[in-house]
Amino acid sequence: MSINNRVAVITGATGRLGQIVTRQFADRGVRLVLVGTNLERVQSLEEELKLPRERVLISVADLCQPERTSDLVRQAMDKFGRIDILLHLVGGWSGGKSVVESDREQVESMLQQHLWTTYHLTRDVLPLMLSNHWGRILAVSSPLASDPVADMAPYAIGKSAQEILLRTIAEEVKGSGITANILLVKKIDTEHVRDQKPDDENSSWTTPEDIASALLFLSSGEARMINGARIPLYAS
Repeated sequence: MSINNRVAVITGATGRLGQIVTRQFADRGVRLVLVGTNLERVQSLEEELKLPRERVLISVADLCQPERTSDLVRQAMDKFGRIDILLHLVGGWSGGKSVVESDREQVESMLQQHLWTTYHLTRDVLPLMLSNHWGRILAVSSPLASDPVADMAPYAIGKSAQEILLRTIAEEVKGSGITANILLVKKIDTEHVRDQKPDDENSSWTTPEDIASALLFLSSGEARMINGARIPLYAS
């Protein structure tokens, strides 16, 4: 399972999940475009990785703004000449109120974070992947996108819209060498509570390492037949 020398754009790279995913991909020889919203945090991650300059590019971008996404992709192409993998790990949650109690701004915020960032990125990255006849697009979502519960409407709406976009892309790129897939996670267990103090409540939680392992496989050539999948990473 080799992804050595591939170029991966990792958004949300400085988050708890993003840092672990970044390290795992760096260890596999991947060239990295690390995207965050805070310059100091992105620079700190770059320094921690201790990679040669020719293997890493950092960028601070508000991906809700299409012009910033275009600038990011342009920078990546100027440095590496290609983009092979898009790992869209930008998070964000809003909920806790009923539909009647929720306001428009909550829904708009979730659509911006989950739908529009994904839309802007894929619109700019897909033509490059299509020209190279190879690419992997991956995002982390939630089972709430298709199985909503009470008081979670803004988040479920944002994730559902993101999933529909990615599944549509998966249909449009069939047979092109590109795949688009979604990992489903109930809760990311950044503190490894599930392993340290297992109980019925945390048995379905997923560690960042679990997610990173799945992303590594789905980014590889061996995963070429997996496309348009919603893959659950939680115990039933």
